This record gives sequence, C-alpha cells and structure tokens, in this order.
Amino acid sequence: MEIRWLEDFIALARTRNFSRAADDRNVTQPTLSRRIKLVEEEMGVTLIDRNTLPLSLTAAGEVFLASAEQISRIHHDAKSRCKDILEQQSNRLTFAATQSLCLGFWKSWLMPLADDLDVDMVHNLKSTTWMGVDFVEALSNNECDLVLCYWHPTIDFLQPLADERFEHILVCQEQLVPVTALDDEGKPLYQLPGSKRHPVPFIGYHDNAFLKPVIRSFLQRREPAPHLLTMNENVNSVSAKAMVKEGFGLGWLPTTLLEDNFRYNRLDFAADQSWNIPVEIRLYRSRLNQNQQLQKLWPHLQRTLPLEKVSLAAGDDHKVSVNS
Repeated sequence: MEIRWLEDFIALARTRNFSRAADDRNVTQPTLSRRIKLVEEEMGVTLIDRNTLPLSLTAAGEVFLASAEQISRIHHDAKSRCKDILEQQSNRLTFAATQSLCLGFWKSWLMPLADDLDVDMVHNLKSTTWMGVDFVEALSNNECDLVLCYWHPTIDFLQPLADERFEHILVCQEQLVPVTALDDEGKPLYQLPGSKRHPVPFIGYHDNAFLKPVIRSFLQRREPAPHLLTMNENVNSVSAKAMVKEGFGLGWLPTTLLEDNFRYNRLDFAADQSWNIPVEIRLYRSRLNQNQQLQKLWPHLQRTLPLEKVSLAAGDDHKVSVNS
C-alpha cells in the first residue's frame, strides 16, 4: 500500500465526495476511485458507504481513518526531518588532512576557529589514511571542501591543484628535520651522512606519500651523498616517528610533530641544519564550491594566514623558537 493511497482516503473522508477529493488530490476521479478500491481490497473490508449522500465511512473506515492520519503525520514529519538533515549536511564543511596535519592543526586551530565563526565543519577521519592523490581526487569531486596538505614543487600529484579551478592559502612554513632516537648514554643513535661500509638505517615514506618525493629530491642533490639503508616506508609521518623513536633508524619528520620529543629528550637531531628540508603547509579549496559556510570562512583565513609556527633550532640546547 502506498502513502499516496492513504492521502487519497483522508481527502475523501474529509470531503465525502469523490469529485472534490479528486480535485484536492490533483488526480482524475476514476484514478481516485480505483485507489480507494485498492485500499479496501488490501484491508479486506469496505471502508466507504457509497449508498449514503454525502458519502460516509463504515465503522472499519473510521478506524482506518485514524490510523491513516497517524501514518500520514509520521511520514510528513520524517520527510521534513530528513530534509532538514540534508540541508544541514549540504551547508556543512568537510575538512580533509593527513594524520600528522590533523593532529597538528585540527583541534588546536581550525576547529576552534570554525566554532568562533559559527561555521559548521567536520573532519573526515577517513582522510588520515588516504594516499596523496586521494586528496586531489576528493577535492576535484566535491567529496570534501577543504584540504590541508604539505606542498613542495617536487610533489607531482599536486599539479592538478595548480589549475585555475582551485586556490590555496599558505598556512605556514614548515621544515622536515632528520631525527634519531638516543642510545643508553643519551647520545644520538644515528648520524648522517653514514658511509658505504656502514650505511645509516633509514625510516622513509611510501611512494604515494606527500613527503617521499620531497626527501628523495633533496637526497639526490645532496653533496656529499648520504649512505642510507631503507628499513621501513610509511604513508604518514606519525608512523615514521613511531619507528624512529623505537630506534629502527633515522627519519625526516615535520617539526610540528617534534616539540615535546625534544623537550623531554626523547629524540635528537641526526645532522646539522643543512640537512633540513623546507616545505609549505597549504589549505586548498575549489573556486567552484559555493557552500555558504566556505564563503564565510575563506575570507577570514585570507586575512589571518599565514600562522605563526613552532620550529626547532638545531643545537645542543634544543631550544624551541617561534617564527612567523
């Protein structure tokens, strides 16, 4: 039985006339009559007394009317609530970022900012496991509204975002620094550049990760060339950091992940500052995205970015300095 049949019956019970009920329901009278007959067949009883003028409901018809009105109210209420949810979701911003950038920027910066501006924004947690190209595809296909990612000219899969359909804001400058665990005496476990006879164990990144091409390009141009033995490759910096902390090798990590580790002497530099690699952290959006929440947030970001960031200055004291 269809909901519209119930609506037909309610209209007929209200008007007590097939012709007027058909007009109210914007259908022909034969169509309405057929639907009422189908309802009666479905219920197995006569609901309309057609021998009276005006028409009247049978005792079963009165019972059925009460149920039909209740079902109709529930249907319209559910439909209205679903529509409200759809409208709310269509205006909600979806933010995507790698795991390390999520940990470094979502709760400490972007989420509080959205709350202050009364912007409804959620973080797509699935994006913390995405490969680099997944972010580009998600933004291109309107599966997310904002993408926070590392940028460097060597990251080829970000080239589509250079298209005029997209725009970005520089969030901050970042550095990748080579770090190592400490030995039992509190000294660096590994040091660059290593040698052919004794290559340095290296914790690297997956081919489709943001930082793999950045580090590879740097090492290819580095003189003297380092001698590294790759022990493990990771999609994100958080996993690489965990391997480094366990002493499996040295690795290049973003400074935003390292402040507490240096403060509590859990990690150390594996080389001087000449081995640091500068990268950018950028926030991308599609120019074609007309989400009202995005139109509200983006101008504010343009006025207030770039952020100040925490960077670690290489040296024996491991002091933390804040740079613009």
